[in-house]
Amino acid sequence: MSWIPLRRQLRFTPSSSRLVNVYYHNPCWSRFASTRTPPKSESKPAIPEPLPPKPKSNTNLRKTAAASLAIRETPTATRGAIQPVFTLSTAERYILPPLLNTLKSSNATMLAEALWLPVIRGRQTNGNEANDEQALGEAFIFENGCAVFWGVQEEDARRLLNDLVRKSGVEIGRYAEEETEEVEFLTDPAERTRLQGDLIILGETMPLSSPEEIFPSVIPASALPEETLAARYAFSEALARSTALSAIETGVEEFLSSVSRLPNTLSATGKPGLNRKEIIKRMGLLLGFRQRIFLNPQNFTDMPEVYWSEAVLEKYFAEMSDALEIKSRTQLVNAKITYAVELQSVMRELLTEASGHRMELIIIALIAFEATLAFIREGPEIWRMITGKHSSKHEPAI
Repeated sequence: MSWIPLRRQLRFTPSSSRLVNVYYHNPCWSRFASTRTPPKSESKPAIPEPLPPKPKSNTNLRKTAAASLAIRETPTATRGAIQPVFTLSTAERYILPPLLNTLKSSNATMLAEALWLPVIRGRQTNGNEANDEQALGEAFIFENGCAVFWGVQEEDARRLLNDLVRKSGVEIGRYAEEETEEVEFLTDPAERTRLQGDLIILGETMPLSSPEEIFPSVIPASALPEETLAARYAFSEALARSTALSAIETGVEEFLSSVSRLPNTLSATGKPGLNRKEIIKRMGLLLGFRQRIFLNPQNFTDMPEVYWSEAVLEKYFAEMSDALEIKSRTQLVNAKITYAVELQSVMRELLTEASGHRMELIIIALIAFEATLAFIREGPEIWRMITGKHSSKHEPAI
């Protein structure tokens, strides 16, 4: 019978409401459906939303996250809990000396090129309950406008940095939108200190050759082990560089988006669409980007001097810098700045050419006007000289 395949088809496609309605309401098939009842819509149980992956920021370390799965999935007796390392950049620069004077009471001290806060207090959250304030972690504040928080949640880090730098007025060139980056770390005395995938492992470290060049004379008590303090500083400086570079990348991308229509405007109208003042402002903005890359004390191309005599710390810094692709990103953003500068130079040359063309027309008009005046003034005399006629006042008297 020809209806059987169709009935089977309808039976195995209950999700199609259109076919089910035809099956049960078409008079031709009512005799076959009289003993059946339409399928009842069953409410499916709500599926809980999956937890967001860690780290949640768009960091380049996500590319190598698989390398840390072995550590994450195999806890040991010596291995501590996985904690966040949150990096926040709010401005182009911080003025550290006045900030240090403000934080003297909290045992803050200079550690190499960073302001080190050995203890950060906040509310530890367990599930949905927040405990009383306790020591959570530490923070490194760098002159390039970045702060790196170890063991501190994002909410506490933002609150602390807002209380410190914004109210103290130590920010120079505050960003309209803050740049963030987040990785994770754990402590394990049985492991060696290293970066594995997107996870920082703090464990055994080699002794420093010149610790007095990095550490202060008196090291205050810290929320994290003192043995890995230098390693945390090296990792933090690389993270701070990456976040500061992200701020420049964002600014360059916004600039390129603002001038993306200029080539189409030139091809359509033959005019730059910008005046000289606007082009000069844009050139100054591009030069500012390039200055922040190459000329600031904490630039993105040189190895910090503190690591020249410390091969161990140089290794930690290089590991994090390579994982974050700082070198290649710096080259890419510099190439984008070069293109933007060339585009603005073309706009300026077009304006200069247009201005020069107008000046030529003005000069030609002035020459024509002067020639007309000269012809009106000297025209009769020139005509008499040509025709040989002289006025009566020049003829001799009889």
